[in-house]
Amino acid sequence: MDRFPETRGPQWPRQAEVPAFFGTHCSVPLKRLELPFRMKIAWDLDKEITGFMIHEKAHDSAARVFGKVWKHYGRAGIQEIGVDLFGGCYSCRKMKGGTGWSMHSWAIAIDFDPARNQLKWGRQKARLAKPDAAKFWEFWEEEGWLSLGRARDYDWMHVQAARL
Repeated sequence: MDRFPETRGPQWPRQAEVPAFFGTHCSVPLKRLELPFRMKIAWDLDKEITGFMIHEKAHDSAARVFGKVWKHYGRAGIQEIGVDLFGGCYSCRKMKGGTGWSMHSWAIAIDFDPARNQLKWGRQKARLAKPDAAKFWEFWEEEGWLSLGRARDYDWMHVQAARL
């Protein structure tokens, strides 16, 4: 089955199918994603990163999105909407408030600017719910990634390479 049609981005599995597609949680093949811009660590703004580890199957797709984000927004726009604030990717853990494994356990989820996009905040409060961030989400959606904010109006910091 072709998971990567030529006309659009990858068709990622549903969350229930993630183990079959991506492998065993917390034990996945990782690849370093080099960013086209520097990001600050959200919990330590004095530290910057030039890349991070992500599942090898999600790597190329995420790299394309970051390239589009950089080209569209530039440094000032990226800082304005807060996508230069890295909230994490790979983390072997259960979902917050849940019993299932987080998509971060497969390194197929990325969080941005957690302070201004808190887990339970809806579109009225979350920074990435504002109209100037719409292209950011469209770039992810073109690659088949899912925004929990746009899909369910919570966790606006989070994007994942898995459907609900």
